[in-house]
Amino acid sequence: MKLIFASHNPGKVKEIKELLRELDLEVLSANEAGITEDIVEDGKTLEENALKKSRLVAEKSGEWAMADDTGLFIKALDNAPGVHSHRWAGENTSDRDLIDYTLGKLKGIPKEERKAYFKTVVVLYTPEGRNWIFSGKVKGQIAEEPTGKPRSKLPYDLIFIPKGEKRTFAEMSDKEKNSISHRGVAFKKLKEFLAKREN
Repeated sequence: MKLIFASHNPGKVKEIKELLRELDLEVLSANEAGITEDIVEDGKTLEENALKKSRLVAEKSGEWAMADDTGLFIKALDNAPGVHSHRWAGENTSDRDLIDYTLGKLKGIPKEERKAYFKTVVVLYTPEGRNWIFSGKVKGQIAEEPTGKPRSKLPYDLIFIPKGEKRTFAEMSDKEKNSISHRGVAFKKLKEFLAKREN
């Protein structure tokens, strides 16, 4: 079975292929499936954005599609950036600009008040219009400076320290991160659902 992942983000595509590799699936990115257009994420919620992306890719490809949307919610900033996590510093900003902007907003805020959480919503969508929604959440806090090895188009990994850890996501291996991350949790639920369908 083919499954098209509605994303042009190479870092995310790599993570998802790794998370689903044990299943009897051919996971393709939108680009690999010949869908090159950018899908505007203009929903008010993560669910709306993921539904919009997965529906469009399922309709265009005639295959099952999945899409996710992720937000970083920082308590001290009234849960900003939230659904606008990749656009809140302005359109077409670099990963570095996004980190600098976020840390600038938190300047002077003490460590104990830098609580945050990541949430991912994944939608699985069929060409016939059936869909299922899975979500994952991880609590933590925002570091005072970026540390670790950057992952392509996943800038917040450099400053997010999950609860119970001293390291940022960017200081962890892919396997370590995927075992506890918001995206890992959401895709584990999706994986369990797909595994049941295979049997």
